[in-house]
Amino acid sequence: MISTAPDYRWPEAGSSRIPYWIYSDPAIYAREQERLFSGSSWNYIGFESEIPAPGDFKRTFVGERSVVAARDRDGHIHVFLNTCAHRGVQFCRHSHGNAKSFVCPYHQWVYDLKGNLVGVPFRKGVQGQGGMPEDFDLASHGLVKLKAETVNGAIFATFDQRMVPFRDYLGDSMYHYFTRVFDGRGIRVLGYARQIIPCNWKLMFENIKDPYHASLLHVFLVTFGLFRADQKSDVKLDPTGRHAVLVSRKGEQKATEGTAEMRSFKADYKLEDPRLLDPVKEFPDDATVVMQTLFPNVIVQQQSNTLATRQIIPRGPDRFELVWTYFAYTTDDEAMVRRRLRQANLMGPAGLVSVDDGEVLEFTQDGVKANPTMNGILEMGGRDRADTAHMVTEAAIRGFYDYYREVMGL
Repeated sequence: MISTAPDYRWPEAGSSRIPYWIYSDPAIYAREQERLFSGSSWNYIGFESEIPAPGDFKRTFVGERSVVAARDRDGHIHVFLNTCAHRGVQFCRHSHGNAKSFVCPYHQWVYDLKGNLVGVPFRKGVQGQGGMPEDFDLASHGLVKLKAETVNGAIFATFDQRMVPFRDYLGDSMYHYFTRVFDGRGIRVLGYARQIIPCNWKLMFENIKDPYHASLLHVFLVTFGLFRADQKSDVKLDPTGRHAVLVSRKGEQKATEGTAEMRSFKADYKLEDPRLLDPVKEFPDDATVVMQTLFPNVIVQQQSNTLATRQIIPRGPDRFELVWTYFAYTTDDEAMVRRRLRQANLMGPAGLVSVDDGEVLEFTQDGVKANPTMNGILEMGGRDRADTAHMVTEAAIRGFYDYYREVMGL
């Protein structure tokens, strides 16, 4: 059998076509790590409230690179690479904790909470023998530090020290939706869920930018009118196309002209416990679902009253880890917290809605990996990326790939 390498030329039709080799090729994946995650982008790290006290730390990832966010003695947050400057050891092996300093287990180099190198065993030698050269400078061998910014309790970081402020990176429209949820109220983490999905990480972003599938795949969304194409909705992008938001308002469980082609609509389905879907208004606008995708690694989710971030961590060309962090506000009463947790049953690895996505994304990876020379078609709603006052469109995915191609040089 003669193998044929994919032709790395994007189809002439532009971002209304998606070549399948981008989902499985190792060279493309390596370029993404360098240019997207380690390039000029703000990556989601977590919440300030996850590391509230001096010495608290959290280990997470930017792309495949392990990083640590730590709060120093003055209360400032620092983010640095979890890689010892000496021999490259990932010195932090715990997801959360509290420490006075970080000590590499291999040769016990010591770093403070800002990522500065403060100790090297045998630096002056032993019994007058050996040791580091006289001009060895601790200050020159600290950990690789990321530029960090905290916005209303959410932490973002970038390897690009010249990166523009987070607000400029989002643009006015996307910043409005981000601060709609992160409005300055304290954040209380309610819990985490993690899952490995056997597909390329971009398919997850596409899924959340894709309202087309939501009205067809998800029985729960369609039947109970949570997110459906015949409801009042919007799809908006930032000027670059890299970020987007899908906005919808809850409808009713009844057949309409719009549900005629929705095979997942089940008019006779009833909930044993209607409290699962009893949203209460809490934001100034009338949106009941807002799904925001922030390039390159996070989804901010408001589905009724359940709130969460979904962090994307690539684990190779054909698998990624999805980390869900469910949260409430510190001002919530216990009834609201219970409501948020009850509605969270729609989301997560076994969620009544999200479980459909995990399965169909795996099916997609199976198809595209086996056929790298074929192209996907993205023409629902046209071929551009203009904002729309409806959700019968794939504009947000086209916008994502406009920006992706620019950064990747494709």
